Amino acid sequence: MSDLIQLGPLQLATATLLIIAAGVVSLALRLGVERRLAIAALRTVIQLGLLGLILERVFALDNPLLVIGLLLLMTVFAAREAVARSSRSYGGILVDAWLTMAATCFVVGGIVTQVVVGVTPWYDPQYVIPLLGMILGNSLTGISLCLDRFLDYLEVRSAEVELRIAYGATRSEALAAPLRNAVRTGMIPIMNSMAAAGIVSLPGMMTGQILAGSPPMQAVAYQIVVMFMIAAAVALGAMLVVVLAGRRCMGPEATLRLDRLSKRAGEEPRALGKWHRM
Repeated sequence: MSDLIQLGPLQLATATLLIIAAGVVSLALRLGVERRLAIAALRTVIQLGLLGLILERVFALDNPLLVIGLLLLMTVFAAREAVARSSRSYGGILVDAWLTMAATCFVVGGIVTQVVVGVTPWYDPQYVIPLLGMILGNSLTGISLCLDRFLDYLEVRSAEVELRIAYGATRSEALAAPLRNAVRTGMIPIMNSMAAAGIVSLPGMMTGQILAGSPPMQAVAYQIVVMFMIAAAVALGAMLVVVLAGRRCMGPEATLRLDRLSKRAGEEPRALGKWHRM
């Protein structure tokens, strides 16, 4: 197998021309996305550059406390991004998102790294950080979609929820329909990725393994593990976040609290309900 081709400043500058070309197209067609594209590209360079420097230090020190600390910091930023993508909010949403991210990351990631892959030592940053990072990066999209759909359902279709409450439904029974609807929505991205893997797209882990010189079938094995890992994390995370959100938006005696919901900046205002008690 050949060694991985090294990339330098010249290659990175050439790749930057692709982003510039996309920005030119946006300007020519007056799409108005060139500024956001430029900011996203700049954030990518800065964030990945800083991460590379941090990882070099973490790899060199090989300290479990540094690995755990970096992973906890990653869960905080993942929770923040998941919440920022939701059009609605409520008090404690960031805490709920962080608990969800941390729980799914460490539970699913721990099973994969310690049982499936068998990483030794258990905190080996070369395996633990990339694998758990993939869980966070992919699950935050599904969790964000799930949370947004759940809160939207509670507000837009509050009459249906209140009708179930009026007929004597418990909190779990009243929230069953919005929970199912939200989890299905949150699972759409990973389900689509799994359905297209190997036919429409060549997934990232498999591509990276092949570029690094691994045998194709070994790359396939790693990719299967990663896809299943992400699917499990999204499913568990989606269910956990809506359960936590449901406890915030509905009291134990099935009291729907739409007054706790708020719109984010840029969203069209919609009348929110007060204290609903049946």
